[in-house]
Amino acid sequence: MSRTSPHQALHHPPLSRRGLLRTAGGLTAAALGAFAAAPTTATAAPATFTHPGMLHNAGDINRAKVRVAAGTDPWLSGWRKLTADSHSTATWTPRATATVVRGGTGQNYHLLYNDIAAAYQNALRWQVGGTEANAACAARILNAWSTTLTSVTGDADRFLASGLYGWQFANVCELMRGYAGFDLAAAQEMLVKVFYPLNHDFLTRHNGACVTNYWANWDLCNMASVMAIGILNDDGAKYDQAVTYFTSGAGNGSIAHAVPYLYTDPAGYALGQWQESGRDQGHTVMGMGQMGAVCEMAWNQGDDLYSYDGRRFLKAAQYVAKYNLGGDVPYTTYTWGTGQSCARTSQTVISSASRGQVRPVWAMLHYHYNRRLGLDDKYVSRMCSSVAPEGGGGDYGPDSGGYDQLGFGTLMYAK
Repeated sequence: MSRTSPHQALHHPPLSRRGLLRTAGGLTAAALGAFAAAPTTATAAPATFTHPGMLHNAGDINRAKVRVAAGTDPWLSGWRKLTADSHSTATWTPRATATVVRGGTGQNYHLLYNDIAAAYQNALRWQVGGTEANAACAARILNAWSTTLTSVTGDADRFLASGLYGWQFANVCELMRGYAGFDLAAAQEMLVKVFYPLNHDFLTRHNGACVTNYWANWDLCNMASVMAIGILNDDGAKYDQAVTYFTSGAGNGSIAHAVPYLYTDPAGYALGQWQESGRDQGHTVMGMGQMGAVCEMAWNQGDDLYSYDGRRFLKAAQYVAKYNLGGDVPYTTYTWGTGQSCARTSQTVISSASRGQVRPVWAMLHYHYNRRLGLDDKYVSRMCSSVAPEGGGGDYGPDSGGYDQLGFGTLMYAK
C-alpha cells in the first residue's frame, strides 16, 4: 500500500460552481463532474442565497415528490420508511423548554433532538406528500422552540448540542420557509442568539483546550451549524466562516486534519484515514454524516467542498466504508495534543469497536459522487446498498447517536 504524508496539498481550493455556471451560461451535471477536481480560485458567499438550499434543494424535493407519486423505487421504499416512523405523525406534541442541558446534571437534551426529528420528518411529509397537517405540525414544533429556548448549557458536551441541533434545526426551518404558519423571523433570531455564539466560541477557543483536543465531529457539527445559520439568515459572513474553517481551520474538523493520511489500496482505490478511526467506528461513521452535511449545504449554494483537495473527503468515505464492510485498510499511528497542555497521545491501530454500525449517512455520499459526478465509489456504493432504505431519528435507537443525522437519504438523494 502506498501512503502520502499528512496535511498535504493545501493549495487546492474548492471549485466554484457558481463561477462555472456564470461563465458557461449553465452546464449539465455531467459537465460539472468533468471539472470537479480542477483547482480554481475560491469565491465568497453567494450574493444571493439559494432557497431551499441546505440539505435539500428544489430539485431534490420535486424528484422525490414525482417518484413517490409514481410508486417508483427506491423512492417509494424511502417514503414508506418515513411514514412508518412515529416521529412523522402530524399529532406530535412539542416539548419546548427554555434551557437545554447536555452533559452534567439535569440533562434534558433528548427533548430537543426528538422534536427536531419530528419537525424534519413532518416537513418532509409535507414537501413530498403535500399534507397540510404535517406542515402545521412542523411549524408548531419550530415555533414552540423558537419562542421558548433561551440557552444551551451543560459541561463540554453543550458544544455538541450547539452544533448538532443548530444545523439540524436550521435545516428544518429551511424546508418550512415560506409556509404561512411558520415564524421564520423568530427562528432566525433564536438561532443567532442561542446557537451561533456557542458555535463561534467553540471554533475559535475549543473550550479553552488544546486545539486538537476535541475529535473531528465537534468541529464539524459546529461548522455545519454556522453554515446553516448563515444560509437561513442570508448571512454571507457566517457562511464564509464555515467554508474557511473547512478548508483551513486549526482544529480536527478541517479537511486536512480530519483526513490526515492518504493511501491507495491493492485494487487501486484511493483511501483516506479518518481522524477518529482509532477511536471507534460509531463516531467515525458519524463523521461521514457531519462532513457530508457541510459539503451538501455548500454544494447547494454553489461551492464544491466535496471535491476540495483532490476529493479528499471521498477518499475518507471509501476508507470508512471499506473497513465497516469487513475489509482491511491501512492505518498509520495517529498522534495528537490533548487537554490544556497539549500532552501528546497516540492510537497505534484502527479500532474495531462498533464496526459495521448502521447510520443513515451513505446515500448522500453515494448519490453525489457516483450519480452526480459519475465516479467509481465502490465501497461507498456497497455500504449505501447494504443500509437502504435509510430511515432517520427513531429508527436507529433511542439514544442521541441515533439522532446525530436527519436521515432519509434514499428518499431525498436517489437519482
